[in-house]
Amino acid sequence: MRIISLNVNGILAAVEQGLFSWLQAQNADVICLQDTRATLFDFDEPSLQMDGYFVYACDAEVPSQGGVVIYSRLQPKAVISGLGFEAADRYGRFLQADFDKVSIACLLMPSGQSGDASLNQKFKFMDELAQYFSKQRRKRREVIYCASLFVAHQKIDVKNWRDCQQLPGFLAPERAWMDEVLGNLEYVDALREVSREGDQFSWWPDTEQAQMLNLGYRFDYQLLTPGLRRFVRNARMPRQPSFSRHAPLLVDYDWTLSV
Repeated sequence: MRIISLNVNGILAAVEQGLFSWLQAQNADVICLQDTRATLFDFDEPSLQMDGYFVYACDAEVPSQGGVVIYSRLQPKAVISGLGFEAADRYGRFLQADFDKVSIACLLMPSGQSGDASLNQKFKFMDELAQYFSKQRRKRREVIYCASLFVAHQKIDVKNWRDCQQLPGFLAPERAWMDEVLGNLEYVDALREVSREGDQFSWWPDTEQAQMLNLGYRFDYQLLTPGLRRFVRNARMPRQPSFSRHAPLLVDYDWTLSV
């Protein structure tokens, strides 16, 4: 089973840059795209559908402020949208597809990069999301969260980490939140199950120098319930071709998806 996760910063622009052609060539079973900035009606259009895939979307009240979509070769048994709190549901930040013995979810965290008010909203979202993650751990079901979190967990996940400690995305409270999710709540970081290499980033500031010098952050994850740990086979984040300020995360699992 191959799952691809990507924050597209607007799906229409990404498609114009050849996103769907590239995705079709990757032969993924499930594709999760965050920050679509599109309405549910947009996904009825042939231009936002992919041959051989079912499409399920969740949009924001103001489409330019979020939205997620799941493309799946196999039709899920059920699709669930929303997390039950306003900061998620108003902005279309969560969608889950249920298959036999596993669920695959698409999750978008607020970036917190637009000032103090934005950062405070992010912290509130993180608190509520941690409560949700805790409740989900009590259920006997495996889940893969394809999550664009805008949080780099460890020093290895940021270029020049000393210079980034006062910047949103690598603040101490954000990193402590990741410690809680991957520690006490026992979720698994799929990439780090198969690679401890540095300079593996998924987001770069919007400057020519940042791209050229690879001054990036690892903001994008596939987070797993513990029972899936042993099924991770490989993971990669190719920088090219580029469809947004984020790189895609491709993870292969020794798992056959079924309903």
